[in-house]
Amino acid sequence: MGTIVWVVVLVLLVAGMFYLVNASKARKARELDDAKAEARRWVERLGGQVMSLSGTDTASTQALADASERFTAAGSQMEQARTIPQAKLVTETAMEGLHYVRAAREAMGMDPGPALPEVAGQKQAGAVSEDRRVTVEGHQYAASPHSGSGTPYYYPGGMVAGRPVPRGWYSEPWWKPALVAGAWGVGTFLLMDAMFSGMHGIGDYGMGDMGMGDVGMGDMGGAADMGDAGGFDFGGFDF
Repeated sequence: MGTIVWVVVLVLLVAGMFYLVNASKARKARELDDAKAEARRWVERLGGQVMSLSGTDTASTQALADASERFTAAGSQMEQARTIPQAKLVTETAMEGLHYVRAAREAMGMDPGPALPEVAGQKQAGAVSEDRRVTVEGHQYAASPHSGSGTPYYYPGGMVAGRPVPRGWYSEPWWKPALVAGAWGVGTFLLMDAMFSGMHGIGDYGMGDMGMGDVGMGDMGGAADMGDAGGFDFGGFDF
C-alpha cells in the first residue's frame, strides 16, 4: 500500500511540475507578444510622423532625418526581436525617434503634441538650459535650448558610451562618433567640460566627474547604454 501511495505522489509531482513549466512558457509567450505589440504600435506611430512631415529649415530637416534613421533602426530591431528585452529596445528606439519628431515640430513652430515619456538616461543627462559657445582646441562649438542657424543638430538627451549628453540643440553632432564606436576621445572630454561645466540643470561636468583621472580602454570600451524601456508608462497619446 505504501508503495502505491508513493507512486501516486510521484506522478502528481511530475504532473504538477509539467503544468507549471507549461504555464510559465505560456505566460512568457504572452508577455513577449504584448511587448512586441507595444513596440509595433510605437514604430507605426513614428513611421506615420516621418512619412507625413517635411522640414522647413535646416534644423527641422535634420531632426526629421534623425527620426527617419531611428524608424529604420526600429524596423530592423523589430524583425529580429525574439525576447522581451529586445522588444523593449524596439520601443526605446522608436520613442527616441518620436523625440526627434517632437523637436522638428517645435523647430517649425508647430504644436509638438503631448509630452513623451523619457527615454533611457534622459533624466540623468538633463537639458541644455542656456546658450553657450566655447572654443576647444581651436574649434568653436555651440549649444542652445532652441534650434537656430548656428545650432541645427538636436539630441534628445541620454547616455552615450556611459556618459550623459544633455538634451538640446548643437552646432554639430559631436556625440555621434562615441554613439557608433562606444568610446569617447580625450578631446571630447575637454569639450564637454568646457560646454557644460556650471550649467544649471545638467549636473556636474567637471573633469573629475568625467573620469579623466582613469580614462583607459576598459573604461571607454563599453557600448552605448541603451537602457531598459520597461520602466516607462507608455500611455496613449496622439500627435
